[in-house]
Amino acid sequence: MEKTVFTDVYILDGTGRMPFVGEVALKGNRIEAVGEGRISVSRSGATLVDGTGAYLMPGLVESHVHLGLDNSNDIIALGALPPEEHTLLAMRNAKLYLDHGFTSCISAGAVKPRLDIVIRNAINAGHIPGPRLLASTPWLTVTGGLVDMNLLHMKREAIAIVLDGPDAYRRTVRELIREGVDVVKLVVSGDTGIPYADSRHTVMTEAEVAAAAEETLSRERRFNVHARSAESVKRAVRHGASIVYHATFADDEALDLLETHRDRLFVSPNIGYTAALVTATGADLPDRAQQHAIFQGELEASRRSLKALRKRGIRLLGGGDYGFEATPHGGNARDIEHFVTLFGFTPMEAILTMTRNGGEAMGTDIPLGQIKKGYLADLLLVDGNPLEDVRLLQDPAHLIAIMKDGKFHKAPSVAAKTTTKDRTKPFAQKKSA
Repeated sequence: MEKTVFTDVYILDGTGRMPFVGEVALKGNRIEAVGEGRISVSRSGATLVDGTGAYLMPGLVESHVHLGLDNSNDIIALGALPPEEHTLLAMRNAKLYLDHGFTSCISAGAVKPRLDIVIRNAINAGHIPGPRLLASTPWLTVTGGLVDMNLLHMKREAIAIVLDGPDAYRRTVRELIREGVDVVKLVVSGDTGIPYADSRHTVMTEAEVAAAAEETLSRERRFNVHARSAESVKRAVRHGASIVYHATFADDEALDLLETHRDRLFVSPNIGYTAALVTATGADLPDRAQQHAIFQGELEASRRSLKALRKRGIRLLGGGDYGFEATPHGGNARDIEHFVTLFGFTPMEAILTMTRNGGEAMGTDIPLGQIKKGYLADLLLVDGNPLEDVRLLQDPAHLIAIMKDGKFHKAPSVAAKTTTKDRTKPFAQKKSA
């Protein structure tokens, strides 16, 4: 089995510990040993990768990905895109995420029923490059709920499946699990700026959530929930959701429930889209003043919610809702910056939302998201200290190496001049005797 040793690196191990000088030995796709100090692990028979003082950290985990989005806001046109072209679009996006250091992704809604499944299977088979992926159903919504694009005179489901009543949810969940999804995505609340389904509206009934949850959990799958309203959060938690997306208007009762179940669930606030609209220029938004007021209010609610969630020790996840015009694919690590600049997290706390916490949320049989013995070798070699400037993680040029499952997606061959050492020469990779 192939052995690799990273030497002369600062290890940011994803546990919350500050970086330390050390070495990391890999055997196959697992981390075999983590040593402190130089020459601290066995080199016998290993390929040595001289990090020359770069920072080695876990690969990033996106908790709310939509690989089928096309960086536009035209949901109707996207829904009409033929499946062949849509598969190619999702395939390109999958590679883009890996290029940006995201070695794992949790889908939060496939744009077509089997799209995530096909992409996941192709990645797992080694046919296309991409992150480790948990494949989702499309958005499962109700009549008059988020992403119900129908009109009374025109049926146009676009990117969601519109269902009403417990039996409809049972049947559709059964069908999609039969097809091979890992995750069922339920739209339990409305969303910001939708007059017939606002963020404070809870649109799925208790019986509908219960039916979908029963079918999902009985088949050993998980379900994740779009839940902005307080009641939608409660319904998600009561019925066993794994990830609650947003939790924007969680009240004290909802927060108590989340805290009670904090060892089994996560909250992914998904603040990237909201933050992008709040900071957009007048050219980006036609109704700048009105839009700014709406999304500024949502951002303030998110700030209050995150403060309470953080205080109660609920595990938070970074990322979400990239793939629209305001949040194009690839910029997802900006959420780490948002946690720091908008919500007062330390850089370490923010990075853990996309490393340790993200790895735990993936829930795979083999642990990931940290640099520890036995963990999957999903690693980034970063040009500079992300704790001093979290924006480094937004630029692929600063990712000297990207490794997924013990194999280089981007090998550390040539790097530019950096703040730590001058890396104008190729990185040394050599076989040890």
